[in-house]
Amino acid sequence: MSETLVNDERRNRFSQRRTMRQTEAVAGEHPEERRSKPAVDVSVIIPVSERYDNVREVYNAYKADLDRTSYAYEIIYVLDGAYADVLAELRQLLSEGEPLKIIRFTRAFGESTALTAGFANSDGPILVTLPAYHQVEPGSVARLLNALADNDMVVGRRWPRTDSGFNRFQTRLFYRVQKMITGHELHDLGCGVRGFKRQVADEVSIYGDQHRFLPIIAQRWGFKVKELDLPQSPKDAYRRVYRPGVYLRRLLDLLTVFFLSKFTKKPLRFFGLIGSGIAFIGAIILVWLTIERLFLSVALADRPALLAGSLLVVVGIQIFGLGLLAELIIFTHAKDLKEYTVEEVIN
Repeated sequence: MSETLVNDERRNRFSQRRTMRQTEAVAGEHPEERRSKPAVDVSVIIPVSERYDNVREVYNAYKADLDRTSYAYEIIYVLDGAYADVLAELRQLLSEGEPLKIIRFTRAFGESTALTAGFANSDGPILVTLPAYHQVEPGSVARLLNALADNDMVVGRRWPRTDSGFNRFQTRLFYRVQKMITGHELHDLGCGVRGFKRQVADEVSIYGDQHRFLPIIAQRWGFKVKELDLPQSPKDAYRRVYRPGVYLRRLLDLLTVFFLSKFTKKPLRFFGLIGSGIAFIGAIILVWLTIERLFLSVALADRPALLAGSLLVVVGIQIFGLGLLAELIIFTHAKDLKEYTVEEVIN
């Protein structure tokens, strides 16, 4: 089958899913309400968490970008906490007739939770996440939507970079670390401009700070993810320096994603490898001490190496046992675990 036919088939399936979703959404509505209710092609979710720019300016830039497309859209703001000034500005936009939906949490729950709430309260078969601040130049959203025709998810990459050298250094360093740990070629996980099909949000769950690693998790589930170069906004150029604890949390989140993507159903491979290595080192130390005692007449008393070798063996066995216990849990619940995505069923 040629690539053109495959792409046409993808578009047909996408159109069918969108029609089914719209039919389900209006089921039970009055016919007059159904005729007056516009269909939504794209749901734009904008989480407000920690950093944000002028609300009206950012909103108008995104809206102008979306108006250049042929898609019917909705814009959903999710306030991860109070943000009274942002809420007041959004209410003013609503009073002016702007097509907005606002979701506000009672307290801060994190950006991943905000995005999840936005997904759950959206109607479009295409989802777009955008930051509440200037990150890319106007026109980027339209390019993102066009690239979704042949992909399940499109991830923005700020390129060329126009911000400070320190910011670029941080991004390159994080890219090298995440590539070394996960093996994925995604250069700018800090870019919040992303578009994806509804199925990605339905199949992939995120929590904590895992919203940054959604493309990696989506690839793990078998979705086709593409990185798209988008020109960086000059307003995103200020120097970003975080507390040491933030960098540590990012590294731990990356290790979490690595473990979940590689060893969710194979925990013994992870814990067994670590436990066996530790126990092996401890065993080598004990064997050497035994050889010294039996053949070289070296006393074992008051030797820290004896305690260290014994401790390594015990710790290694415990880590190995932890992996074995995890394997038993996975085996018990294996029928309830799903780690694949079905593209289509033929006949």
